[in-house]
Amino acid sequence: MKKIYLDNAATTPIAQEVIDVMHESMLENFGNPSSTHQFGRQAKNLVETARKNIANLLNASASEIIFTAGGTEADNLILHNAVNNLDVKRIITSKIEHHAVLHTVAFLQNTYNVEVDFVPVLPSGDISLEHLEDLLTQTDKKTLVSLMYINNEIGNILPLEQVSDLCNKYNALFHSDTVQAVGHYTINLQKTPIDFMVASAHKFHGPKGVGFAYFKKGFGIQPMFHGGDQEKGARSSTENVHGILGMEKAFLIASETLESDMIAMNTLKVFFMKELLKINSNIRFNGQSSNIDLSSCTILNVSLPIKNELLLFNLDLYGIAVSGGSACQSGSSKGSHVLSEIIRNDIDGYTSIRFSFSRYTNKEELNYTIQQLKKIL
Repeated sequence: MKKIYLDNAATTPIAQEVIDVMHESMLENFGNPSSTHQFGRQAKNLVETARKNIANLLNASASEIIFTAGGTEADNLILHNAVNNLDVKRIITSKIEHHAVLHTVAFLQNTYNVEVDFVPVLPSGDISLEHLEDLLTQTDKKTLVSLMYINNEIGNILPLEQVSDLCNKYNALFHSDTVQAVGHYTINLQKTPIDFMVASAHKFHGPKGVGFAYFKKGFGIQPMFHGGDQEKGARSSTENVHGILGMEKAFLIASETLESDMIAMNTLKVFFMKELLKINSNIRFNGQSSNIDLSSCTILNVSLPIKNELLLFNLDLYGIAVSGGSACQSGSSKGSHVLSEIIRNDIDGYTSIRFSFSRYTNKEELNYTIQQLKKIL
């Protein structure tokens, strides 16, 4: 049986070059970066070099990068700091954010009585910038805006510069969950002055269990973990040296091939959409995922004109791995909170699937997927 992986928004296969770097590190760099002897100094030097290289790719400073265990921890670190350290009293977000943001914001609201406002989401899945500006004018309370750059379910791209400009205009802090963007889209933090952003290595062919938070220079960081002084006191825990070096390598590769990868994935995405519509013209594309200018090249969210709760299972039997929503909620019987927000009517008789691509996806795999879908539909 063929094995076709089309769930790259959930996680990506690790690049062989990344595996090689990590394997070498496991053999040679076993020292604790906090140790002062030569083994510790060697590990520390490699971690700091990785920090500088990652910062350079974002046009940031090395001191602004804090290594974490992934995007969820990074989002938590930023949001908790906003409230507990930077005196934020109000958070503006949307109901289609990743749960790493939504659940954390709900916790902060319940625990610290933070005021929370939700900017309306248009039927297209886009954020209403007009309503965002209206919300920003309504209070003098110190405010943080938290809106994701690329939605992990429908792939909509936030107009990052416009949101950043609005936040600057009204003196609000701006946090963006950029997990689905890092390694796939250029982020220049000098051109687009975001205050906080996050990354997770396994979304761009790096290892799981490692990521980073970006804190714009000038913001002190209050740790969530205690018991050590790593990351300049921002995160207590021995650094994941092998993971950090793997992330560095994955990010360097992704940055070098970013333009060609984007063209290749968009080409495959357009091909796949055309072939899907040949099967059934009633197939719908959710959010902006069918518009290659307004959505990620990696994500295509599709509503198929069939009510089949076993559709994902059936595709899996054919060797095809896809997602019905966010794989971070796998095992949950709940539907997609993103699709529930943007598809309010006329959803009976449809089943939604997220197909997501990587630089390793090829046309042969998509043709095979189309053939199996024909059998099901």
